[in-house]
Amino acid sequence: MTYLVTGAAGFIGFHTCRTLLGRGETVVGVDMVNDYYDPALKEARLAILQEHAGFTFHRVDIADHEAMGEVAARHSDVTHIINLAAQAGVRYSLVNPFAYTRSNIEGHLVMLEFARRLPRCEHMVYASSSSVYGSNTKLPFAVEDRVDTPISLYAATKKSGELMAHCYSHLFGIPTTGLRFFTVYGPWGRPDMSAFLFVKAILAGEPIHVFNGGDMRRDFTFIDDIVKGVVAVADGPPCGPGVPYRLYNIGNNRSESLMRFIGLIEETLGRKAEIIFEPMQPGDVKETFADIDAIRRDFGFEPSTSIDEGVPQFVAWYRDHYRQ
Repeated sequence: MTYLVTGAAGFIGFHTCRTLLGRGETVVGVDMVNDYYDPALKEARLAILQEHAGFTFHRVDIADHEAMGEVAARHSDVTHIINLAAQAGVRYSLVNPFAYTRSNIEGHLVMLEFARRLPRCEHMVYASSSSVYGSNTKLPFAVEDRVDTPISLYAATKKSGELMAHCYSHLFGIPTTGLRFFTVYGPWGRPDMSAFLFVKAILAGEPIHVFNGGDMRRDFTFIDDIVKGVVAVADGPPCGPGVPYRLYNIGNNRSESLMRFIGLIEETLGRKAEIIFEPMQPGDVKETFADIDAIRRDFGFEPSTSIDEGVPQFVAWYRDHYRQ
């Protein structure tokens, strides 16, 4: 089988490609390698992937339908699409909204058309987000909950992607599955995420900024658990009667205190953080908590990495990669 993975130089995309290559699959990677965060980190991930003979890479913006058409023409043997390319981050959507509509809406549409026209495509999996739940107060968040009141543009674009996928599954019979990710962290993580920001600042002797006075909880999910779920879902397209379309939460199924998460970082580093407490940020939510009953039932998904295990692994990677 041949897997096309967009966002291949990104955090989850890199680990997904690496896992697929490790089991002997052919992987076509696509990424524009933009400067939303340090491109050097993306290039370092790519260098590892390019050591594999089964990996082919295209430096392309998925919203460029002509360029993606050329990729499709060269790789008509693609059987699975894992669309992880996206403009991420709630706060940045307040600053650069058009980056979100281009990547998360236009780019997602291009990939749906890509899937529609590939003769051997069996399944398209794509990244959604726990942000679609907005200010939902029912916990844990379940895929059956209404998500029609987003509180950030980022969330709105991710919900739009889910609706577009349903449309293509209904009209053209393309099997699609959306995965609502919950606060993913781990080695090779994104520099705009809390784990990376906190470790970097503490090692530099700089203060960390903690929102809502520290009264926050997140369903922190370790990257290895996420990738196991992504690959398992990709290999099991929707089947049976009705529209071949599914949505799943993919998280750790535990809501952890942000202050406890910070405490584990401090303990692992052997240093205390100087904390500046800030008010809640626009578009942010106080707590996330994933109901994973559906993906557990259908794929046996069972996250196994607690933050007590995952935080030290991230810190160890950070110190090794940045020689600190």
